[in-house]
Amino acid sequence: MTQRTPGPFTSTVPIVLASTSPRRRELLADLGLDFEVVPSRAEEPAPLPGEKPADYAARMALMKTMEVAERHPGRTVLGADTIVVLGDWIMGKPADPDEALTMLTALSGRTHQVISAFCLTAPGHDALTRAVTTDVDMRVSTEAELRAYIATGEPTDKAGAYAIQGVGTFLVTAIRGSYTNVVGLPVARVLEALIERGLVEPRRG
Repeated sequence: MTQRTPGPFTSTVPIVLASTSPRRRELLADLGLDFEVVPSRAEEPAPLPGEKPADYAARMALMKTMEVAERHPGRTVLGADTIVVLGDWIMGKPADPDEALTMLTALSGRTHQVISAFCLTAPGHDALTRAVTTDVDMRVSTEAELRAYIATGEPTDKAGAYAIQGVGTFLVTAIRGSYTNVVGLPVARVLEALIERGLVEPRRG
């Protein structure tokens, strides 16, 4: 069994990740951080009338984080939410294969935005919420290609019905902005917030 190389950073306090996303877990683990996963029980309501996509994503991240923080007082909690936006359409996870096809067909050959918001709460600090946007260009895909992709099962639990880091990488021709933001967590911005609050530091030795 190959031993994992320690990441370049270390946590100064235990961190609670309010997300079941394996992608977010992997991104934090790659940094070298110690964290515990506690899934949020917060509901995910629809956007409010006229609510901007970034504001909606930030509200969802705040709700998820605070729900876990209330159950684990005195702990440092990090939560996040990712949405795909095409024009005025905020795409969440598809309810079924037909909705996945509708989403992917709409995205085909067009540029959309992926917004990942994160919320960080720690003892002695006010809750910090940030939203980061990445532009994503998609190739023109045929219906047969999209149906074959949906049949892999990957789109089922993905906002916008695709995963840039998975099989769905063939759909994307270019991005402008943070790659990890599209995966589900803007790592550089999250790390910046953790360091500013003294919650993470470079690993020594």
